[in-house]
Amino acid sequence: MRRFLKNRLPDPCAIGDNPWLRPFRNALLHPRLWHLNRHSAAGAVAAGLACGLIPGPLQMPGAALCALLFRVNLPLALLVTLYTNPLTIVPLYLLAYELGRWVLADGSSFIAPPEPQLGNLLAWLRELPRWMLGVGKPLGLGLLLLAALFASLGYLGVKAAWRYYLVARWRKRRRRP
Repeated sequence: MRRFLKNRLPDPCAIGDNPWLRPFRNALLHPRLWHLNRHSAAGAVAAGLACGLIPGPLQMPGAALCALLFRVNLPLALLVTLYTNPLTIVPLYLLAYELGRWVLADGSSFIAPPEPQLGNLLAWLRELPRWMLGVGKPLGLGLLLLAALFASLGYLGVKAAWRYYLVARWRKRRRRP
């Protein structure tokens, strides 16, 4: 697995030579950002899973920032954010909303967004922020909780899988004559 990933990851020197990334060269060429071991892989998966729930195009910059701050594998953190896509983002956000509503003990049901009115666009634009504020509190809390849950499960899952792999290799090596 390690060899497979190492062959497909970009060369850190090529990234350092990129003119767009040259201002960040010192931070991006830190050896821990490119080293793949159980600690950096687990941290990268946790960072990628947590940042994957960030709205819009800020997922990968968020994962890169987390990788830089926590000194975990940068390419793996970026790759893991791809679990959210146009097919999965809506169910994940609905799950986050329901989780936030459950934690807040909000007994209200989901409020449908206001219908766009072609004849009265200003009235629709006035109603849209009210709807967003009503949905925002449970959604925001739910996204934070879901990100923490995914990051924790991802971190522990990678640690456990890596440990299982190592123990299996040790046992296999011990059985050899």
